Amino acid sequence: MKTTQNTVLITGGSAGIGLEIAKQFTAKGNKVIITGRDKKRLNLAASQLPGVTAIACDVTKAKDVEDLVKKLNSDFPSLNVVINNAGRAILHNLLQDRNAYDNASDEILTNYLSIIRLNESILPLLKKQPDAAIVHVSSIVAFVPNHRMPTYAASKAALHSYTLSLRLTLAKTTAIKVFELMPPLVNTDFSQEIGGANGIPPAVVAEELIKAFEVGQYEIHVGRTAHIYELSRSSPAEALLAMNPQ
Repeated sequence: MKTTQNTVLITGGSAGIGLEIAKQFTAKGNKVIITGRDKKRLNLAASQLPGVTAIACDVTKAKDVEDLVKKLNSDFPSLNVVINNAGRAILHNLLQDRNAYDNASDEILTNYLSIIRLNESILPLLKKQPDAAIVHVSSIVAFVPNHRMPTYAASKAALHSYTLSLRLTLAKTTAIKVFELMPPLVNTDFSQEIGGANGIPPAVVAEELIKAFEVGQYEIHVGRTAHIYELSRSSPAEALLAMNPQ
């Protein structure tokens, strides 16, 4: 997959991993569109990135997605890369807290169902391109959960399974490649509640995505994710303990 002269949509592109991906793809000569729910933060991000287009959009809302896809078809007909980065993570205790259902509903909608809806809506445009890609920003917990964010981990496991199916399906009849970017803990505003200050810089995650594009690596295990993945294959119990230290 080429890394220059693409037209790239990044959901959740106003901060954290999404913003860093936008910076690095812009620097390499791509046309970049970012979306986000917070208009003020979105416009601030766009002001830091000359040439980037900002479109306010809440990917969990069907009307917002419908309007976004219409605009992309009319204003960006060469769109060939979609990076599904928008996400939601909530810390909670399955025994002590009483809102597991609400948390799970929120996370599943943002991290999984909204991605399916956007992909389905944008596929007709992507299929017109000679070279196209869909990227799902997943997580280390897709392989091994952390009990402090149980329903977030479940949503990412669902996303991983869907990614595999989508990759196989599109490979049969289209030129659309499907990547899954799987970071460990990353130091972003999004992750501060779960100890993000101890995580890797978002720039590292963006760099690994670009490297994967260059070599055609569809499942991208960033940093500690690679170790946890291998451990989960050789010793699932040890992997679970590593992700849930006492």
